[in-house]
Amino acid sequence: MTAPGTVTTIDYHTGGEPFRIVTGGAPELPGASVLDRREHALRPGGEADRLRRLLCHEPRGHADMYGCYLVPPDDPGAHLGVLFWHKDGFSTACGHGTIALGVHAVREGLVAAAPDGETDVVVDVPSGRVTARVRCSGGRIEAVTFVGVPSFVLARGVPADGTSVDLAYGGAVYASLPARSVGLEARAGHLTELIARARRIKRDLEGHPATRHPTDERLSGVYGVIFHDELPGEDGRVHQRNVTVFADGEVDRSPCGSGTAARLALLHDEGVREPLVHDSVVGSTFRARVARVTEEGVVPEVEGMAYRTGRHVFELDPDDPLGAGFVLR
Repeated sequence: MTAPGTVTTIDYHTGGEPFRIVTGGAPELPGASVLDRREHALRPGGEADRLRRLLCHEPRGHADMYGCYLVPPDDPGAHLGVLFWHKDGFSTACGHGTIALGVHAVREGLVAAAPDGETDVVVDVPSGRVTARVRCSGGRIEAVTFVGVPSFVLARGVPADGTSVDLAYGGAVYASLPARSVGLEARAGHLTELIARARRIKRDLEGHPATRHPTDERLSGVYGVIFHDELPGEDGRVHQRNVTVFADGEVDRSPCGSGTAARLALLHDEGVREPLVHDSVVGSTFRARVARVTEEGVVPEVEGMAYRTGRHVFELDPDDPLGAGFVLR
């Protein structure tokens, strides 16, 4: 139990990208499904939104913070339900977070796992039902494979900010383009320019019909912009490095799980059948492949690993003039 006015979390990182799991003090969110609960959480000024700000914003978080609330799943077929959040709101998908949830569920005993072999942690997220396949050896977690929702191409060559982008869905909608097409590289030294360019691309695509999800308007709209570099392949694999700028100028430190799913959909549409080695701006790597093809799209499998970074108890002093905090970007 948490004391009144306190919030407890367990924090992880996946490929360098933070993931803060609220374990106590989160508000109850009504709804028949996780997607419905997200609609409730999106209400500005509500309890869920205020707590998101408290945990994301400085001085408790930062402009690129990420985390989640654990909520009931849609039905007994899943172990967990989850609402993902960042400094600007609540997202519909998060592959790096799903990988962290797999580690969390096994390490904290939420899902029983054999010391050797694979255990599926089934998670309901706003975009659908996903799986964190946790691989253990000798009682130690070695890796987690994120099995995402069917992913597919929405449109090719859509004009935006003086260039053109390809749009694909991987649990969220991403605009994708080679970094070289705008005279940049997917490197840390170009982050300022990449963030500025991503914001302009996203602004230009706001309301564009090509960004609409075909069956559920609540999943529409560009969530992130992926700039990628081609790297020398290895052992029959495609090798790329990316910078994914999501929400309002946030940079994914990991190779981006749902963004990797969107990249797989684009590559498969181009006739590429080799697995993808996907590097991030900080040098971490996801290994991804198309597991199968369905009528809805390709089913992605993205392998990575998450590591616990701490356990925290947060509180808000009622006399604190900064309240839920601030962001400088």
